[in-house]
Amino acid sequence: MLSIHSIITTAREGYYWLTILFTFALGTAAGDLVAEKMHLGYWKSAIMFATVIGLIFVAWRYFRASSILTFWMAYILTRPLGASIGDYLSQKRPDGGLGLGTVGTSAPS
Repeated sequence: MLSIHSIITTAREGYYWLTILFTFALGTAAGDLVAEKMHLGYWKSAIMFATVIGLIFVAWRYFRASSILTFWMAYILTRPLGASIGDYLSQKRPDGGLGLGTVGTSAPS
C-alpha cells in the first residue's frame, strides 16, 4: 500500500502521480458511465457514490479496515461523485440536470 508518508523516492512519487492521473481520468468517466450509460441519472449516481464513500468510512471507523486502503478507495470515489454533482448542476433539464450551465457552475462568484 502507498501511504502518503512513505513517498520518499522518485519511483514512489511517480507511482503516486500516476495514481492521481488515473483517478481523475477514470473517475470522471466512471461518473458519466453510471449516470448516463447505465441510465441512473446524475443525482442518483451522486447519492450512490456518496453512500459508498460513507460505507468506506464505516469500514475504517468501526471495522478497523486499513487506513491506507480506505483513504485511497474514498479518494478514488470522490472524482465520480464530483463529476455526477457537476453534471447534475450544469446539464440541461431535459438531460436530467438543473440547467445552470457550465459557466454558472464553474465561474467564481
